Amino acid sequence: MKMLSNKVAIVTGASSGIGHATALRYAQAGAKVVVGARRRDELDRLVATIARSGGEAVALPGDVSSEAYARALVETATATFGRLDIAFNNAGILGSATSVTDLSLADWTRVMDTNLTSGFLCAKHQLPALLETRGSMIFTSSFVGYTIGMPQKPAYAATKAGLIGLTKALAAEYGPRGVRVNALLPGGTDTPMARDFGDNPEVVAFVNGMHALKRQAQPDEIAQAALFLASDMASFVTGTAMLVDGGVSIAKT
Repeated sequence: MKMLSNKVAIVTGASSGIGHATALRYAQAGAKVVVGARRRDELDRLVATIARSGGEAVALPGDVSSEAYARALVETATATFGRLDIAFNNAGILGSATSVTDLSLADWTRVMDTNLTSGFLCAKHQLPALLETRGSMIFTSSFVGYTIGMPQKPAYAATKAGLIGLTKALAAEYGPRGVRVNALLPGGTDTPMARDFGDNPEVVAFVNGMHALKRQAQPDEIAQAALFLASDMASFVTGTAMLVDGGVSIAKT
């Protein structure tokens, strides 16, 4: 039997990068998947790819900072597949690279809404369904704001640290009722969002050198960790900030 047979998952931020790779991993492991992101065309291609491999998926494009969309993701999962077992709340943005004194309130709010408020909204609507299945919730946080401070990313760091706090609070509250909640903390990963940080050879070499492994992750390497946290292999894992960071948190050379 496949690792996630008979399970139903929601994956946000699924149009590219870690979310895209995780949706594919979940489907390969036997889960039926609801994929969410802003870009419909990319989601439709992902659903088609999953279908060609014999899996089942449905796309629901939308804005994760909208409560109506958070509710609709759960309704789509339960109406289409009958249940919800796994929620991978992965959508996020980097935001502007600027010092806090130059950061506008609009930019701060945009990052906060997309990265942190969306996590609250998704959890609010996912938890009733996850309680029925004793399911697993996962947030994509970051080493930024946890083990490392990164200049000119104050909003991003604050939101990612906030997700860890949310993870711990929900894990403590819902653990007695069988729901596991964890945060996944990737290191530098070769995704479109990471390339927005900088994709010239000098920046890439600098980022690679920050890691003990002297390279960045491929999205599927992070997806494998998301698969572990979603599966029964992690049945006694909850409330964790799980670093999958290639040693960026400990490297000093």
